[in-house]
Amino acid sequence: MPHAIVTGASSGIGEAIVAALLDQGWQVTGLSRSAVTRDSALFRSVQVDMTDEPALIRTLADLPVPDALVHAAGMMAAAPVGEINLGVSSRLWSLHVRAAEILASRFVPEMKPGGRIVLIGSRTSRGAANRSQYVATKAAMVGMARSWAMELAPRGITVNVVAPGATETPMLSQPGREASRPVVPPIGRLIQPQEVAALTAFLLSPQAAAITGQEMVTILSAPGISP
Repeated sequence: MPHAIVTGASSGIGEAIVAALLDQGWQVTGLSRSAVTRDSALFRSVQVDMTDEPALIRTLADLPVPDALVHAAGMMAAAPVGEINLGVSSRLWSLHVRAAEILASRFVPEMKPGGRIVLIGSRTSRGAANRSQYVATKAAMVGMARSWAMELAPRGITVNVVAPGATETPMLSQPGREASRPVVPPIGRLIQPQEVAALTAFLLSPQAAAITGQEMVTILSAPGISP
């Protein structure tokens, strides 16, 4: 039975990914700040603050090496240049990039051929007005994933980024987004977390063994529409 570790398991995209993998018969360990209760013997909830590096390292040391890593934990912050809060920038970097590094450093050396890593990015990774703090971390995530993909390809381990457009999750209403409201994608509605989860689940499957080093954008902006 394959085993996946999924961060951000308590809500939004991470919660949807956990549900999708359980439906497919995966054993799932969900990491999140709050405890998660699910009616499944295949699920284990582990509480940890992903930005508390010593606590995260201690927590991961006690977990078995998974077949797949999915880093879906995230937060949003928006501010124009000149109003950027450096403390928020540090937290964004810690959650999106450093936590991914810690996860990979702990498990990748022992991962078996066929292992999978998926990082949840954002279609704004190429730039978005008033979101430079957030965008910088998501752009870094893409470069990191592509570098890992090159390193791990000889071992049969794939690394990809799923980069959704505006997705209907609690993050859309997070405090701090006043400077950059979400834009409804050209399809006329918000992306559903289950759609992101379906793509993620495919990338974890044997059928996706030849896909690595990619940033899979679920919806692009229409011409003339800002991200």
